[in-house]
Amino acid sequence: MPSHTPTRLFARGSWPEARRIAEVLRYETVGGALLLVATALALVWANLPGDTYESVRQFHVGPASLDLDLSIEHWAADGLLAVFFFIAGLELKREFVAGDLRDPRAAALPIAAAVGGMAVPAGIYVLVNSLGDAPAGALTGWAIPTATDIAFALGVLAVIGSHLPSALRTFLLTLAVVDDLLAITVIAIFYTADLRVAPLLLALLPLAAFAFAVQRRVRSWWLLVPLALLTWGLVHASGVHATVAGVLLGLSVPVLRSAAAGGPEAGPGLAEHFEHRWRPLSAGFAVPVFALFSAGVAIGGASGFADALRDPVALGVVAGLVVGKPVGILLTTFLVSRFTSAELDDDLSWVDVVGLGILAGMGFTVSLLIGSLAFGEGSEAGQHVTLGVLVGSTVAALIAAVVLGTRNRTYRRIEAEESVDADEDGVPDVYQRGQR
Repeated sequence: MPSHTPTRLFARGSWPEARRIAEVLRYETVGGALLLVATALALVWANLPGDTYESVRQFHVGPASLDLDLSIEHWAADGLLAVFFFIAGLELKREFVAGDLRDPRAAALPIAAAVGGMAVPAGIYVLVNSLGDAPAGALTGWAIPTATDIAFALGVLAVIGSHLPSALRTFLLTLAVVDDLLAITVIAIFYTADLRVAPLLLALLPLAAFAFAVQRRVRSWWLLVPLALLTWGLVHASGVHATVAGVLLGLSVPVLRSAAAGGPEAGPGLAEHFEHRWRPLSAGFAVPVFALFSAGVAIGGASGFADALRDPVALGVVAGLVVGKPVGILLTTFLVSRFTSAELDDDLSWVDVVGLGILAGMGFTVSLLIGSLAFGEGSEAGQHVTLGVLVGSTVAALIAAVVLGTRNRTYRRIEAEESVDADEDGVPDVYQRGQR
């Protein structure tokens, strides 16, 4: 009777998937650098004499008759981040339809880890703000430390983890995408204060038209962009956060070519085409501009910095990101291996999982978005959230750099000892040998 082969956690994926992840990392490395520059600029600008930063950030523009007389900060959060979540929707669908995670057994781990990596930070935030002298309404920010910033996390990983196994990169990318999509679901459910049903139902019409057009492989921008903008505008008018429209639009795009278009063997579907077109705009403009108008916080010197961090809101965010994220991801991964037939791949160590969990504590983009929704733009608690997110993400990045940097040197020595040359077909031998 043949013996059952256990599922390998973080097993080496396919060569096409490894190449795709490497391409994504190149984009996100540049995006992460721009995001860092925008964040630093926001902090410097917000602490200059005068009030120019707040004046620009709160400057309103847009047609009031369409309920779109919004501040610059609001446009960045609701408008530009919709592009970011459109890419996230494309990425997630590609991963589960055509990537290595189309196998349910392979997909189960990042999904479970994303859930665990959200539940534990949320619990820690609630615990800190329940025990401490928290301000009124502090518990509304429970979801702030639950999200992982794709650009920052993958950017750091690309710099310090060039020799880490590709399976770890795939896991972090998928974890971050699932994490952010779960976070946007939380936003839609828990941070929608005034739901208007009529605009939400009307939004289904342009969304359906967009989905029908892309399913027919229509690429005409003059048709798709107006449909997407109309969907976004109606979702915004409904009271649901407008970035949800970006996710829905991304998930509607086909990943594989239909039989009529030549079948999947004839080449990639429309999702890859859109991703190549829109990812540079997302990583190079949309997210950095959002950071520029969201990350600025007046620190007020060393005493003001210390006072802000003593706020249970800020403490809960830092603890959730730095402690809750790695604990949630590691605990979930261990439980998956403990109560299923899955085993950690022979090439990896649990230290790698710890390092990825710490790196996932870089919250930033979606964390700042949730913070503004929970406490309002410009509030004192919102300022403390921003500071907590910045401190927590920085600490997580530094610790992850030490842990994963050490592991990267180990894997570099292993690669030097093994043959990873490519044959004439351009595929490294290790991928042709299959998964171990």
